[in-house]
Amino acid sequence: MSRTQNESLSFNTGFKVKPSEVSLLGIVSFTDGNTIVTPNQLQCEAYGYTYDKVTGTCSAFRYNTNLNRRVANENNKTFGTGNTTETGTNNTLIMGENNTVKGFSRNSVITGSQNEIANGVDNVSVSGTLAEATASGSTVQGGNNPTDALGMRQAIQLQYGRQTTDNGTESAYLNNVTGEFFEVPLNSIIYFHADTLAVRVGGSSGEGAVGDYASYVERGVVINKSGVLSIQRERDTIKTSGDVTNWRILASKSGTNFFLTVRGQSNMDIEWNCNVNITQIKTGVTL
Repeated sequence: MSRTQNESLSFNTGFKVKPSEVSLLGIVSFTDGNTIVTPNQLQCEAYGYTYDKVTGTCSAFRYNTNLNRRVANENNKTFGTGNTTETGTNNTLIMGENNTVKGFSRNSVITGSQNEIANGVDNVSVSGTLAEATASGSTVQGGNNPTDALGMRQAIQLQYGRQTTDNGTESAYLNNVTGEFFEVPLNSIIYFHADTLAVRVGGSSGEGAVGDYASYVERGVVINKSGVLSIQRERDTIKTSGDVTNWRILASKSGTNFFLTVRGQSNMDIEWNCNVNITQIKTGVTL
C-alpha cells in the first residue's frame, strides 16, 4: 500500500521518536530519525493518534473494512478451505486448511493446516500444523497434531544482525532492524543454537586488518516462568583469523525478549550475523 509522509513533523519534547508515515489503511509508523519503528501506546497518543491495544497498532483514522477489504487483500492467493486473511494482509500465499493471517502482514507463505501469522509480522515462511509465527523474517515449522495448542511444539529460524565500531557491548537486532527482538511466549521453554559469524569491514585501528574474522557457537536454554526469563548457555569459539581478541557474543534477555549481544573492538567496523535456530515447547501451564 502507498503511504503519506510526515517527514517535516518535529520531535515532541521528551520523545526520541516521531511519526514518519501513514499508510492508506491509517496505520502510523514512527522513526527515530534513522530507522522506521513501531510506536508504543505512550508514543502514539502523545502525537494525537489512537492506539489499539489488541493489535498493537497506532492509527490516524478508522479503516473502513467494508469499503477497503478487497483492495487491502487483493494480492493474496489461497488454496484450500477455511483459510483467513484478515484486514491489511498483502502478497501472501496460503496452501492448506484453516490457516490464519491476523492482518497488516505482507509477503508470507503458509503451507499446512491450522497455522497462524501474528498481526504485523512480515516476510515469513510457515509450514506444518499449528505453527505460530510471531517474528518477521522467520521460518517456522509446526510439529503438532490437530488437537494440540497453537505453537506448542515448533522449530523457528531467526537472524540477528549488528555493526559494531567500538569495544562496547551492543544488542544485535532481529533482521538487523533496530529495537526488534524475539519474544519468548509465556510459560514456554526454548533451546537455542546460534551460529555467529563476524568480519571486519573497516575502521582506523592499526591492529589487525580488514578481512579479520571470527566464528562462534552459542547454545543453551531459555525459559519463561510466568513472565520472567532465565538463561543457561555456553559458547564455543570455532575459527578465527587476525586480531579478534576483544570480540564476543553472549545470549541475553530483556523482559521477555531473547537476543544476542555482540562486542567488537575500538576503531574497528565489524559486521555480525547470528543465525539462531530455536526448538520450542509452549507448555500451556504455569511454570
